[in-house]
Amino acid sequence: MPRGLRKCLSNRIECSHPYAQLALQHHPDKVPEEQRAESEVKFKAVTQAYEILRDEEKRHLYDTHGMAAFDPSRGAPGGAEVDLNDILSQMFGMNMGGMPGRGGPRRPRRGEDEVKEYKVTLEDLYKGKTVKFGATKQLVCPTCKGTGAKDKVKPNQCDRCKGAGVQEFYRQVGPGLIRQEQAVCDHCHGSGNYYKEKDRCKKCKGNRTVKEVKALEIYIPRGAMNHEKIVLEGEADQEPDQTPGDIIFVLEEEPHDVFTRIGNDLSADLNITLAEALTGFSRVVLKHLDGRGIHIDHPRGKVMQPGQVLKVAGEGMPLKRSDAKGDLYLIVKIEFPEEGWLKDEKEYDILMKLLPPPEPPITADEVDEVAYDSDADIQEVRAY
Repeated sequence: MPRGLRKCLSNRIECSHPYAQLALQHHPDKVPEEQRAESEVKFKAVTQAYEILRDEEKRHLYDTHGMAAFDPSRGAPGGAEVDLNDILSQMFGMNMGGMPGRGGPRRPRRGEDEVKEYKVTLEDLYKGKTVKFGATKQLVCPTCKGTGAKDKVKPNQCDRCKGAGVQEFYRQVGPGLIRQEQAVCDHCHGSGNYYKEKDRCKKCKGNRTVKEVKALEIYIPRGAMNHEKIVLEGEADQEPDQTPGDIIFVLEEEPHDVFTRIGNDLSADLNITLAEALTGFSRVVLKHLDGRGIHIDHPRGKVMQPGQVLKVAGEGMPLKRSDAKGDLYLIVKIEFPEEGWLKDEKEYDILMKLLPPPEPPITADEVDEVAYDSDADIQEVRAY
């Protein structure tokens, strides 16, 4: 924290510390009308800086995440860091220390993370997988070490950004609301220095960075979950004078033809015939995600019902960092025979004698014989 502000905060001297001076200097009511829009932006920034410095929790957020913690457009802390000393020094001309050439080196900034979607099959998540691939990355030029110039060439200060590496501009963000923003200088590419074409690095042509293909590798652990993140630390695009961000792969599970995942458990349909439901069966009912056949022995005398659920313990998804597994749930689906599968009337009589008898007939004083549609859809029911 700037020493002057820390001292005044501790002593609560509101009239003499830098906040009071700057707030008075940039108050919109204290400047000519043509300067009010710019002054309002600076006044709000001064107030925001003061509120951060005087609040312990906000100061901790700033120390951890920089000004990204207070930018509502980012939604949450963790974006690219912005040095509060930089903001105050560049915007208001205050000598805070820690600036290049003003008492110490600039704190390294962190580059943006790269978030990529990576589609995986349920088999990949069940068995685990190592993926090797080549990625085109932006790297700091190894020849000039990011200067953009040939060796021993003396740099010239960029005349557009005056050596700051960034250019400031104002952008309207709403009716009567103007925000001051910064962008990397497109003339010096953020270095603050400019080189004549003959003095530029031959490899990067003065751009300070080059594109190269780098071999990368990610490991998807057994039991990884949908939307889980695989992080390659420091493998995002490089920029001079920055710490590279991370490449973050977000796993997107593809739908499976047989299995449905529910946390660490699996479910699948168990398709059996009407004869098997009534008389039992002993066979392989499906192939698991690792290629093993799952055998079910259902004895005679136990009739299976449509929608009945069988639980097979320990045949679900593997748990990460464990030998345990979830469970497999099999939902019984009975395949009924097609119409006309019995060809003789006598066969119907025999089947009727084998099957349980129907319920006793319903008696009524008056009976209407109605027509019906055997292929109706329950979705057609209308609610009023």
